Amino acid sequence: MKITIEKTADGSPTLYREDIDEHYHSVKGALAESRHVYLETGWRKAAETSRPVRVFEVGFGTGMNAAITAAASLVSGIPTDYFSVELYPLPKETTDLVAETLGKEYKDAFERVNESPWEEPVRINTYFSLQKMNADLLTMDLPKKLDVVYFDAFAPEKQPEMWDEAIFRKIYMSMKPGGVLTTYCAKGSIRRMLRQIGFITERLPGPPGGKREILRATKPTDAMNC
Repeated sequence: MKITIEKTADGSPTLYREDIDEHYHSVKGALAESRHVYLETGWRKAAETSRPVRVFEVGFGTGMNAAITAAASLVSGIPTDYFSVELYPLPKETTDLVAETLGKEYKDAFERVNESPWEEPVRINTYFSLQKMNADLLTMDLPKKLDVVYFDAFAPEKQPEMWDEAIFRKIYMSMKPGGVLTTYCAKGSIRRMLRQIGFITERLPGPPGGKREILRATKPTDAMNC
């Protein structure tokens, strides 16, 4: 699996996987995408009603989403319990290269989330705990009572098995009523599938310079509790 590092339009880095011809983040702005799609649309929305915020991330990848959430939790004082699954963790030499290109705002958090061990909860800062799971989403048991899900798998055309209805039903049952799922993918087929499961879906504006639309799906507040 050949992976190379590339600079995106906002100056932040992404990785490119040659075997599936896919980037880990948007080439229009990796950091901008993470902040807009996951932090602002998901985590901040959940923080309006829940403390601590319980986050489940599909696809730890470079650790970018975890790092920006850790940094935001520290600045805002919002307690956050963060769970992330990754079947193929990146080697340290790769994440070290990414860290070298990050600005001061996120570099410390990025290094901490990547250096933390797998399979055990770790305190990254006063307000943020992280548990990284080296597991297969298709077969693992999910954390329960989730407030927000960052669904950051590779695109449906590249990794169709990750966008199967059974996975989203499993996630739905692990979420609290009122919990939100956010993803960069706003395809009509994905929206229809989520609505069929029971989610209320919204197409929202994408990050500046990036995708035109993103997707947020909310579990109804009167849904059966998990």
